[in-house]
Amino acid sequence: MYIHNPNIKLPEDPNTIIWKYLDLSKFLDLLMSQKLFMSRSDKFEDQYEGTFSEPTFEEIKKLSIDNPSFLDFYKSHREKVAISSWHINEYESFAMWQIFTQNSEGLAIQSTIGRLQKSLIPETNFNQYIGEVNYIDYKKEHIPFDDMFFPFLFKRKSFQYEGEVRVITDIGDNQLRINEGLKINVNINELIEKIYIHPKSENWYKNLVIQLVKKLNFDFTIEKSDLESDILI
Repeated sequence: MYIHNPNIKLPEDPNTIIWKYLDLSKFLDLLMSQKLFMSRSDKFEDQYEGTFSEPTFEEIKKLSIDNPSFLDFYKSHREKVAISSWHINEYESFAMWQIFTQNSEGLAIQSTIGRLQKSLIPETNFNQYIGEVNYIDYKKEHIPFDDMFFPFLFKRKSFQYEGEVRVITDIGDNQLRINEGLKINVNINELIEKIYIHPKSENWYKNLVIQLVKKLNFDFTIEKSDLESDILI
């Protein structure tokens, strides 16, 4: 289930708009399985994902002199944490379309912080946490390590454009194994408020998405991208 942790920062307004940009196959997998895919934290493109800034790492190394397993635990813990990333933005992002959809056949899910919280269905084996990512200078700034989730709520300033909020699942307390990722149960109708179609997509593709959603018995609002204009001068 979703657990509120007072140490984890999150926008106070539950109506804060969030987005997930993805391709059609991943979108259909979400609808058909009614499960949200979460990537294993050490499988992200960012090699620093789930690691510490330099000042924090130096501090941990000192603590590990008398307890070598302390550092080993943090390294192995990355294999037990799965993450689903969302983008905070009041509006569509041209940059996010470019980065997270491989071609003109992408989609964007629009939701809110409140919807995301309510959509998570309780799991018996693990809890989910939702937190906003902090962007810091990894050469200078310290990341606190008094909470097992904090390594996964900090990223380098060069990723600040992502404006990321993430669902974090830790399976460290049980015998489950994560390969590429983990799927968690979600209430699709609660999670998805609207679907936006890629701004460069053709009409046949938009119609296809509408028909697929209808055949799967969902009735989300499907919008054309706000970046696609009907006004050409």
